[in-house]
Amino acid sequence: MAFILGSGSPRRLNLLGQLGVVPDAVRPPDIDETPRQAELPRPYCCRITREKVAAVPADAEDVVLCADTTVALGRRILGKPADVAEAEAFLRALSGRRHRVITAVAVRRGDQIWEAEVVSHVRMKRLAEDELRHYLVGGDWDGKAGAYAIQGPAGAFIPWISGSFTGIVGLPLAETANLLRSAGVNTGRVAA
Repeated sequence: MAFILGSGSPRRLNLLGQLGVVPDAVRPPDIDETPRQAELPRPYCCRITREKVAAVPADAEDVVLCADTTVALGRRILGKPADVAEAEAFLRALSGRRHRVITAVAVRRGDQIWEAEVVSHVRMKRLAEDELRHYLVGGDWDGKAGAYAIQGPAGAFIPWISGSFTGIVGLPLAETANLLRSAGVNTGRVAA
């Protein structure tokens, strides 16, 4: 049995390490992550995760883990910004407001799939013009849902959360450990 991480995210790899789990292979799937018309954030995030875990090539006994993180402002999905202008638009929309961060996780072994989703609530402080400009120039927004990562420089923008910090980062550890154990993967080992 091999354990395959279906994600190229260094954050997810690091979080798995906190569980004492090191993948035998890293195989990010190539799927279309475009939201469907009128698709709501939570169903979108779960659908994308299921599509990812199904798209990763693996043998029948292999265990595959995939996840997706979506930032939701009301019914609006704020994915990874295409460019700095979209990143700025996302951050201006989030500034001074609460939003949700949804992370769905799926683990597949053979034909069986175990799934979990975690919804956390986050408040972003009202951003001053100079700190917004400084953040955008730094480029940390690139590749991040909602144009920010709580564990990076944008952590200074987040005075309050309710939910799973690791879920906001991209892989809720408690739920992921339970899914992996269900699929037969040992967690809690001390990484070498």
